[in-house]
Amino acid sequence: MLKHIKNLSAQDSVALFRALGSPTRVKIVELLSSHEMNIGELSQALGLAQPSVTKQVQILEEAGVIVSDYVSAPQGIQKRCRRVFERLVVDLAPRVADNDTFSESELPIGMYTDISVVPTCGLATHEKFIGLIDSPLAFFLPERAQAEILWSSGGWVEYTFPNTLPLDARIKSMELLMEVSSEYPGYKNDYPSDLTLWVNGVEIGVWRCPGDFGGTRGHLNPDWYPDNMNQWGVLKSWRIDDDGSWLDDIQISDVTIDDLGIKPWEVSKIRLGNSPNSEFQGGFTLFGRRFGNYELGMQLRLKHEPIGQVAPVSSRRRSKN
Repeated sequence: MLKHIKNLSAQDSVALFRALGSPTRVKIVELLSSHEMNIGELSQALGLAQPSVTKQVQILEEAGVIVSDYVSAPQGIQKRCRRVFERLVVDLAPRVADNDTFSESELPIGMYTDISVVPTCGLATHEKFIGLIDSPLAFFLPERAQAEILWSSGGWVEYTFPNTLPLDARIKSMELLMEVSSEYPGYKNDYPSDLTLWVNGVEIGVWRCPGDFGGTRGHLNPDWYPDNMNQWGVLKSWRIDDDGSWLDDIQISDVTIDDLGIKPWEVSKIRLGNSPNSEFQGGFTLFGRRFGNYELGMQLRLKHEPIGQVAPVSSRRRSKN
């Protein structure tokens, strides 16, 4: 789903102008105007080596111009890129200051508050496996608080975040970051899993994870961790705001932040797993700060404002064209 128009202030667009300040990167954006392409296809179209194209794509990703997903292919997995916006509108007037503030918190992967696991399953600290592999009992041992990776062939895992916000705050948006893959005995790059996210019992949406990734070691994995097990995941961003719910800036549902009942000095319950009604019951693997490719656990970011600053609903709505 393409968001046709993105409005930016001049200050917010600095990184975007830098990203588009290259004929090669502009050509990549043009090539993605009608359909998705993988790195090999972009390399062939541009007449450039794949490592060079990968670097240019990374710059565009960091500026939010394009997004990429890893999908299955005959030779394993491939990175497919797509453009996010059809048009960018830059307002040259100075940005009006607002009272928006952010609250960020992160929970270690092992600090879940509830879990339902299905063998194959297991978890490990950076130093060793916890308990016995494929034993659900291992998930209730005290050492699980130090877990940096956990996996299950089905079920779900739930984390409870305390919302230590000012009592007069209105939450405008929630963003959740995680590194995640599906779960297959050992690993299997082509092994889809329909992963559902729930917040406070409300279903946000479903992402079809393409596989349980291995074959190359995760950058953060300890030396003792076996090569024949899953190694890394995909970094995913789930966001819920006044206009709906988004996965990597692509809208996945109409659930808004007001539907979630998030309040200061209460908790937010985040659940991830396979819904019983999902087509692909491929389980899940979560990577912490010392496993996989990204140094993060379960990260939650809340954007909020004083209640007295709430704007009319009509002025908060963005175009959904």
